[in-house]
Amino acid sequence: MSPGAHPALPGTRRRLLAALAALGAAGMAAGASAWAAGRQLPLASALAHEIDAALARGQPLVVMVSLHGCPFCEVVRNNYLAPMREREGLPVVQVNMHDAQALRDAQGHESSHDAQVRAWGVSVAPTLLFLGQGGQELAPRLAGGDNDFYSALLDRRLETARAAISR
Repeated sequence: MSPGAHPALPGTRRRLLAALAALGAAGMAAGASAWAAGRQLPLASALAHEIDAALARGQPLVVMVSLHGCPFCEVVRNNYLAPMREREGLPVVQVNMHDAQALRDAQGHESSHDAQVRAWGVSVAPTLLFLGQGGQELAPRLAGGDNDFYSALLDRRLETARAAISR
């Protein structure tokens, strides 16, 4: 028996630990299925067109650089961008790291998602870019997703990008 252990609790402790492990496994399975059922963002296909459509509405194009399996990407997508897209019509697209999917860049040149991510010099997922005419960045990038003030940071970047459009 370990020092400090109560002599009447060894079986109780084992049952408690087994129950906690079972609850943890069940929670992880539920979380995985909820994660798989997460919201989706449209994948970028023609940035020049997508930027023009956003600007026609007086908005920047928000581009989320994402990575498959990234838990912070899921949080940003599900808790911030998808709800803002649904509620406010925020123009947002996703570009995936390490993805060979075809993409036309902001100048209309053929590229791929991964090549565009490298051209932007993005190495952290998620990273949000706020694009205007010609693919110009209108506000500082928002990199990473583990921040207690994410909502405020996102709102501030959008405010900056919108102000740059209205000039």
